[in-house]
Amino acid sequence: MAMTATSTTSFPLPFSPQSYTHFFNPRFHPQFGRDFGSRQRPFVLRSSRNSSKNVAIRSYPRVRAAQEPSGKREPMVPPYNVIITGSTKGIGYALAKEFLKAGDNVVICSRTAEHVESTVHSLRGEFGEQHVLGTKCDVRKAQDVKDLVAFAKQNLKYIDIWINNAGSNAYSFKPLTEASDEDLIQVVTTNTLGLMICCREAIKMMMDQPRGGHIFNIDGAGSDGRPTPRFAAYGATKRSVVHLTKSLQAELQMQDVKNVVVHNLSPGMVTTDLLMSGANTKQAKFFINVLAEPAEVVAEYLVPNIRSIPANGSMKATYIRFLTGIKAYSQIFSRLAFGARRNRYVLED
Repeated sequence: MAMTATSTTSFPLPFSPQSYTHFFNPRFHPQFGRDFGSRQRPFVLRSSRNSSKNVAIRSYPRVRAAQEPSGKREPMVPPYNVIITGSTKGIGYALAKEFLKAGDNVVICSRTAEHVESTVHSLRGEFGEQHVLGTKCDVRKAQDVKDLVAFAKQNLKYIDIWINNAGSNAYSFKPLTEASDEDLIQVVTTNTLGLMICCREAIKMMMDQPRGGHIFNIDGAGSDGRPTPRFAAYGATKRSVVHLTKSLQAELQMQDVKNVVVHNLSPGMVTTDLLMSGANTKQAKFFINVLAEPAEVVAEYLVPNIRSIPANGSMKATYIRFLTGIKAYSQIFSRLAFGARRNRYVLED
């Protein structure tokens, strides 16, 4: 989930009060300043015109993606096949339900087999056995992710949409100096190593699919480069999400892979257990009430936007956001001017 914090609270916030005057200027807020549907610009290596020396530029092998005999990419048509990591609760579970409501097929996965089993049983009772699949997968373990791919291929043949939602803050809000080795390892291996493994395996699978596929990496607090005190490790890993996405976009372009696209997805502030566990200051409670939304509300917005990308045949990288700058400004103004959303989720002092 997307969170940001200030230096005066242990709570993840969407922006820093210290930079409140900058909030209204998109130039200072790249997270809010980029529009939905904008494509990341690839970097270009250029040699100096004044240089008399030859410049050696490394060439990258082009990877030919699987295609139809006619040489054209097979179009994606619904229902879509979807994998969502960390989808037994929170925003992952809400996203799964919205895809199922749209008639898609969803693979549920989590590192706890019991949670997967109970979630699959619940969703099958609502949407039918043929649309819901589930398997245990710890994204920190490469073999688990490879087994997830094999499971999807065996049961669904291909995957159109892969959402990397699994993440962890070890439910810990404390200075880095007080963090245990176990907590740091859990956060970094889940949010960074796990994301890399999932992206690697998803890309390899989708490159071999005639219809290709779309990968969505969920950002979070720190993804825009602002500090995240008291959950510094989490913020650092979420900063790496955006960088990894950009790097993979560049790699795929250099390799001439045209049937796989990596996107970013920003759910904003979601009232999950992780978010609410940090609601222990006056400032934190204020921003929870003003800006946070239930997972179901966020998913209702995100899923149609995600599905519109394959539906329109678009192969452009996107950054889809639920909490935009305009929306946040409007809600803060309503609160300050009219007292709206006061005590909406938590009682304020």
